[in-house]
Amino acid sequence: MTWLQSGKRSRIGLSVTLVIAALMMTGCAEQHKRTATRSSVDTLRILSYNIHHAEGMDGTVDLERIADLINRLEPDVVALQEVDQLVERTERVDQAMVLGELTGLTPVFGAFMDYQGGQYGMALLSRWKVVDATNVRLPDGEEPRSSVVAMLESPTTRNRVVIAGIHFYRTEEERMAQAKTLVTELKDRSKPVILAGDFNSQPGSAVMQYLEREWSVMNKGENRFTFPSYAPAREIDFIVARRDAELELLSHEVLNEPVMSDHQPIFAEILIHATLVDERP
Repeated sequence: MTWLQSGKRSRIGLSVTLVIAALMMTGCAEQHKRTATRSSVDTLRILSYNIHHAEGMDGTVDLERIADLINRLEPDVVALQEVDQLVERTERVDQAMVLGELTGLTPVFGAFMDYQGGQYGMALLSRWKVVDATNVRLPDGEEPRSSVVAMLESPTTRNRVVIAGIHFYRTEEERMAQAKTLVTELKDRSKPVILAGDFNSQPGSAVMQYLEREWSVMNKGENRFTFPSYAPAREIDFIVARRDAELELLSHEVLNEPVMSDHQPIFAEILIHATLVDERP
């Protein structure tokens, strides 16, 4: 920038001043049409938990203790697997709705199949606004499978993120078909996309290797095993983000909860970077 040090500085400064003045006048005339961009950052707190239809290792079905865990952690979104809705074995309770009431979060239920007079599936609970939600049907295996996919909007910045609940099942062939179908379904989503749930697949398996081509598996550290809850020996529950997202992992851990379900829950805090476009009045 040596030209700023030359004798032309005053003339350049005047020219710049005149240009700025002209732009300001033009801007006033077109203020109603103008848009402005601004950078924004959100911290997304996400909990994923296979709750085993709320039946713990002590044989007790107890939604309140699961709600207590959620309330302690104060997540922005919860991905739940193995959720009953009006099923006989769990006294015909709408589990997603009850958990929503107990936590103050918005519930979205997605059914896999009809079961014992009700439906069995998965759910998302969200503190952020649910802009839209779809129960995406995946290839059937021994049991039917789907993924609840929701676009969520931050109440503070209006950043949006897509969360897809995962419960792949049962053989590796079935899980691979389910993973490929879901990845295809999500490929045109432009917002940050995060998968969370029970993948029933371990690191290094064909399914996880396939996902890792375009997705980042969030690292839990040394304490990474999630199943079975009473003596964890396998890592099969994950939070995974598409690599084109501007995300930063702040923390990720497996929670020591050996009784409430046959899985241990996982919890992460993620920094979301985004650029918003604001329509000016």
